[in-house]
Amino acid sequence: MKRILFIDRDGTIIQESPPTYQIDSLEKVNFYPRVLFFLTKIAHELNYDFVMVTNQDGLGTDKFPEKNFWPIHNHILKILKTEGIHFSSIHIDRTFPEENSPTRKPGIGMLTSYFHSGYNLEKSFVIGDRLTDVLLAKNLKCKSIWINPNLLIEEKNSSIEKKSLKKTIALETDSWERIYEYLKYVSTKKIFQHKRKTLETDVKITIQLYGEGKAKIQTGLGFLDHLLEQMAFHSLMDLDIHTIGDLEVDEHHTIEDTAITLGEIFHQSIIDKRGIERYGFFSLPMDDCLATVALDLGGRSQLTWKAKFIRDKIGKVPTEMFIHFFKSFSSSARCNLYVHAIGKNDHHKIESIFKAFAKAIKMAIKKNITNKLPSSKGML
Repeated sequence: MKRILFIDRDGTIIQESPPTYQIDSLEKVNFYPRVLFFLTKIAHELNYDFVMVTNQDGLGTDKFPEKNFWPIHNHILKILKTEGIHFSSIHIDRTFPEENSPTRKPGIGMLTSYFHSGYNLEKSFVIGDRLTDVLLAKNLKCKSIWINPNLLIEEKNSSIEKKSLKKTIALETDSWERIYEYLKYVSTKKIFQHKRKTLETDVKITIQLYGEGKAKIQTGLGFLDHLLEQMAFHSLMDLDIHTIGDLEVDEHHTIEDTAITLGEIFHQSIIDKRGIERYGFFSLPMDDCLATVALDLGGRSQLTWKAKFIRDKIGKVPTEMFIHFFKSFSSSARCNLYVHAIGKNDHHKIESIFKAFAKAIKMAIKKNITNKLPSSKGML
C-alpha cells in the first residue's frame, strides 16, 4: 500500500509573498530554505508518493489570470524535477474561501480517489504551513507536519483550535532537515510478527528493530528470559517473545526453536538491507570475563564459537545449548557470527556474550545516509 506526502506549495515548497500571497512573477519565486536538498533525499531514500495540494484563490479570474500562474508554476515544477522530485498528482483548487467549496482545503473533494485499498492514509502525511493543511490531514485521517505554525497573523491566536488538533499534528517545525529526519525515523519504526509452530513448540515473536529496548519474554526458562531481555535492552530492539515448549521432555526444543524463530523474524525485518552498516563487532568486559562478538549480515550462515563452560547448567539452561542457540540463529538469520569469550564465571561469561551480541547487532543494523546496498557485488 502506497504512503503519500500531500504537500502544499506556497509557504511550504516556496515562500509566500505578502501582502497578496499570490506568486504571479518569477521575482516572487523563492524556495523554502533547503527544501530542494531534503525533498530530494526524501524522494530517493523513503518510499512515499508526492502529491501536491494547493489553494490558488480565484485562479482564472481577472484577479488572478491563468497567464500569470502557469509559467511560474511550471517553472517551479521544472526545477523540482531536475532534482529528482516528481509529483504523481497535482490538485489545484481555484475557489475563494467564502465559497466554502468541498474541493478547497481543508475539504477533501479533490482527493477522494485516495480512499481505496491501494493507499495507506494512516501512514501518510500532509505537509503545509496553514491550519487548513492540518485540518486537511484530520479529514484525510492521516497525520500533519506543520511548517511555521505561527507564521501568519490570522493564525497567531488559534491556540484553542491547535489544541484540538494535537493528535493530528505529528511534527511542528520550520526546518526541512527536521522533516527529513522525522520521516526517516518513522520509516524505520516497522513492527514485524512471526510464528513458528511444531509438534514440540509454539513460538510467537514480535520485533521492532529500531525501538527502545523493551522486552516481554516468556519461554518457561528464567535464565533464557534474562539473556533475551539483556539482548533487547542493549540492542535497543523491542522484543516480545512467547514460547510454549515441551519442557516436560527437556529444554532443547524450547531453546532451539526460540533461536530459529528469532533468526527468521530478524532476517525478515532486514531483508531490504539498503542503508545499513551490515557489519557489527563489539568486545565487552564483565567482571572476570571478556566477550567478543562480530557479525556480518551478508546473507550467508556461519558460526565460529570459542567459549567453554564448566557448569552443566545455568539456571535451567544447559550450557551445551548456548552454542546451539547461536548456531540456530545464524542459520535462520543468514548471518556470519563469531563468538569468543574468556573468563572463570560461567554466568558472567554467557551474559557478556549476549550483551556483546546485542551491541554488535545495534551496530550492524545502524542506518547511514547512503541508502546503498552494503556490498561491492551489488547484491546480498
